[in-house]
Amino acid sequence: MDREAFLESLVACRLCPRLVAWREGVAGKKRAFRGEAYWARPVPGFGDPKARLVLFGLAPGAHGSNRTGRPFTGDASGAFLYPLLYEAGLSSKPESRPGDDLRLYGVYLTAAVRCAPPQNKPTREELRACARWTEVELGLLPEARVYLALGRVALEALLAHFGLKKAQHPFFHGAHYPLPEGRHLLASYHVSRQNTQTGRLTREMFLEVLLKAKALAGL
Repeated sequence: MDREAFLESLVACRLCPRLVAWREGVAGKKRAFRGEAYWARPVPGFGDPKARLVLFGLAPGAHGSNRTGRPFTGDASGAFLYPLLYEAGLSSKPESRPGDDLRLYGVYLTAAVRCAPPQNKPTREELRACARWTEVELGLLPEARVYLALGRVALEALLAHFGLKKAQHPFFHGAHYPLPEGRHLLASYHVSRQNTQTGRLTREMFLEVLLKAKALAGL
C-alpha cells in the first residue's frame, strides 16, 4: 500500500464505534472552539516521509488533533512539543498550525490510536484495531532508525508491533531498548498537559531524550 492509498483508507476508517461517536460528537463542547469545523476523522501521521526518527504518541486530543487534523496540533501537548523540536533543529518553526508550511527534518509524528478516545483512554480492543494502521504506516517509513514512544501505552503498542515482551521492556522515562538492524526504541513521559504542568515532565527532561534520539538517528 502506498502513502496515498494508506491515507485514503485511514481517514475513512470506522472500525471502532465508540471512537467514531466520540470524535464526531465533541465539536461545540469547548467554548474556545465553538463554531469551528472539526476534522473529526482518524488523524494521519505528519512529517518527513524519509524520517529516521519517529515520535509515537497515544492518540489525538479531542480538541487538538481531532479538531485540526494534524498530530500534536491545537492543544497543550503541541505547545510543549513543537518548540522543543525547533530547539533541537528538527523543525522549521516552533509552532504548528493547520495549513501552515511547517516542515519536520528527519522526523515523523504519529500515534498508537488515530481517533480521539474518551478521557484519552483507548480500550485494548481499540488499540488492537488500530495496530493494523501502525503496521502499514511504519512500513511506509523504511529509513526510520529510532522510535521514541511518548508514554506507557505508546511504548506497549510499539513493543507489540515489534513482537517484543512488555515484561522485558518496562516503561520508564529515558528507557532505551535495542531493536534489530541497529535500530532503537526509546521512551519518554507523554507531553500531555497533565505531565508538563505538574512538572513530571520538564522541558529539560524531554529535550535530553529528544537529543539522544536525534543523535542515535544520525540527524
